[in-house]
Amino acid sequence: MKKNFYNLIKGKFLVSDDAFKNWRLIIFLSVLALIMIASSHSADKKVHRIAQLNNEVKELKSEYVDIRMQLMQTKMESKIIAAMAKRGLEISVTPPQKIKITTKK
Repeated sequence: MKKNFYNLIKGKFLVSDDAFKNWRLIIFLSVLALIMIASSHSADKKVHRIAQLNNEVKELKSEYVDIRMQLMQTKMESKIIAAMAKRGLEISVTPPQKIKITTKK
């Protein structure tokens, strides 16, 4: 047992006659480790991108609400009357009349 442990520590399994099997396994495990690391980095990038997009969506939603509120206020009759009063226009005291056009054939 002690001898096997020392052989493992010294790395004799890498230079012995049947070391080719061991090297194949080591290279295979190294490639798998690299693939796992690359996959992990890719997933982290996607998570950060998703968080960034969520923040942008929240900002755009709040901007939409603000603009919609401003639009609602500017569409109010009292705001329109005040804006037109600055230009010299007033509300008509006579109601509008419907004009009917009849054509003879």
